[in-house]
Amino acid sequence: MSAGSLTAPAGIGTPELARSLRRAQSRRRWTAIALTLPLLAFLLVTLLVPIGALLMRAVENPEVARSLPLTGAALARWDRKTEPPAAAYAALVRDLGQLEEGAQAGALARRLNSEVPGGRSLVMSTYRAAVGPWKDEPAATDAQVRQRMLELDTRWAELPYWQAIAKNVSRWTPDYLMTSVDLRRNVDGSLEQVAPDQRVFSRILLRTFEISAIVTLACLLLGYPLAYWLSTLPARQANVLMIVVLVPFWTSILVRVAAWIVLLQREGLVNKALLSLSVIGEPLTLLFNRTGVIVSMTHILLPFMILPLYSVMKSVPPSYLRAAVSLGSPPLAAFFRVYVPQTWPGIGAGGLLVFILSIGYYVTPALLGGPNDQMLSYYIAQYTNVDVNWGMACALGTVLLSATLVLYAIYRRVVKSELSLG
Repeated sequence: MSAGSLTAPAGIGTPELARSLRRAQSRRRWTAIALTLPLLAFLLVTLLVPIGALLMRAVENPEVARSLPLTGAALARWDRKTEPPAAAYAALVRDLGQLEEGAQAGALARRLNSEVPGGRSLVMSTYRAAVGPWKDEPAATDAQVRQRMLELDTRWAELPYWQAIAKNVSRWTPDYLMTSVDLRRNVDGSLEQVAPDQRVFSRILLRTFEISAIVTLACLLLGYPLAYWLSTLPARQANVLMIVVLVPFWTSILVRVAAWIVLLQREGLVNKALLSLSVIGEPLTLLFNRTGVIVSMTHILLPFMILPLYSVMKSVPPSYLRAAVSLGSPPLAAFFRVYVPQTWPGIGAGGLLVFILSIGYYVTPALLGGPNDQMLSYYIAQYTNVDVNWGMACALGTVLLSATLVLYAIYRRVVKSELSLG
């Protein structure tokens, strides 16, 4: 072989080749970014922006700050324990008189009514006077305006209404979030728990977690044997049965709930079957209580447990179980000591998925449950559609979002610890 044949081809290791490689890598990188930009934009518009708006609205308090700027300034140095200065009365009348439309006064009245009962009627009557007869009267001193307001409604002499205004003159407030966990601010601004008979949201949150945990456990007990059976079948049979498992995905939730109403009512198929078999002596009450909610939610969410379990079980070699039995282990002990530990990732993923979906359920408890079976989502809808209290609805939504993130963080930590131990 000649010496000339050992020389490298022209261009290898030269700066030109390095630049061409960098350009190629840059083109690949920008191509990948361009391909993912539509997905990123979609997630930004449909997920991140709504979540940001939710978190912002949970601490935003615009009604009082926007409608009563002069009153807020007049109450800035008030100690909230003695009678407010006369200038606050005059500022309140000027603020109400400057509102451009009645809708702003209505929003202000609803906000104050959520703080003090009777605030709506008090604000609206004063607003009608401020934009009506008082507006055409000659200018009056602050003391005269105060006297005029007390003659209109003696409740303006009561401190709680003024304390509610003073507490909400700031545009940003943690009150909604504190109320969602049964806390509140005192007159002096310190935190305290609400009265025991008013601690409703902690009970609702506990009820939400309780129902979700029961549904998750029921899905696991029903889904684990089914997923194991599917994983042992030939691929053709497993695919056919998997289609049956996935049928709920293709059916509307309302249709499935309506079907359970037909099945679980006192004259439904379930009670008739139990009566014909002499299992019960009279029809059971399976609707509009916790039983109907759990049965229906378990049926709807069962595929979300089966799919992660099935995917993990298909990756577990069956020879492990046979080897344990051949080494002298009883079949049941081999199953729980050898097979089940290898399916922990599927159990964790399925349990987390079912639990997170459960805590956000609204339609099923609303249609099948009673007053004491409603979950947190029901009250979010109530505050949104009935009470028109967006701040409180967003605060409760923030509680649900926080619970979901905490659960996911716990799951990730547990999975990492298991992988490190493994």
